[in-house]
Amino acid sequence: MITLIIKLLVAHVLGDFVLQPNRWVEDKKSKTFMSKYFYLHGFVHLILLLVFLEFNGSYWLSTLSIVASHLIIDLLKLKLERKINSQFLFVLDQLLHLVVIGIVVYAHTPYTILFETLYSAEVLLLLLAVITVSFVLSIVMKIIMSKWVLEEDKSEDSLENAGKYIGMLERLFVFGFILLNQWSAIGLLIAAKSVFRFGDLSRAKDRKLTEYILIGTLVSFGLAIAIALLYEYIAKKL
Repeated sequence: MITLIIKLLVAHVLGDFVLQPNRWVEDKKSKTFMSKYFYLHGFVHLILLLVFLEFNGSYWLSTLSIVASHLIIDLLKLKLERKINSQFLFVLDQLLHLVVIGIVVYAHTPYTILFETLYSAEVLLLLLAVITVSFVLSIVMKIIMSKWVLEEDKSEDSLENAGKYIGMLERLFVFGFILLNQWSAIGLLIAAKSVFRFGDLSRAKDRKLTEYILIGTLVSFGLAIAIALLYEYIAKKL
């Protein structure tokens, strides 16, 4: 089963991301199913599936099903391009392709999904820790740092909510590094952030901004480390 999943995923990734030039994508967006690249894209997927499935005749119906469903999903995506958020549409598009692949794999090698596992204490604890490190601590950090208001926070030059997402990502990295017992990587992360921030600090020559960044970074990292250590402690008790 695993081998079949990997083969189908490799074929999908190559066909959708590697062997689909930007000009194909743009032409499909403007002409939809009238574009020759729409059908060429399907043909590429067909060839890839035949190659990775080693031209095994027992997969012919599955191969045609994947290619046909892929074109139908892509056509729906093209039709909804201007009506739905592009990021959401991309995720939905890929999820539907993966669902089709999952159905094909199940047809050849039936498997059982143990939903009970999703409700196990271990999985729920990990989910709670990840949500806390990302979303909950974002709110906590906002409350803590609201004591100080700098002009930089109100600057229109920065991306909307960029600081929030940067904080979430860095805490998730810290959480992951601790679970992997890679404490040295946390130091590398701090060093990298310092390098990126050095230009702002050197131009600003502002002691308040320096202190603000240091406090925010240390508090954010400290909270992430605390959550990670607490998670490991509780996980060992389960």
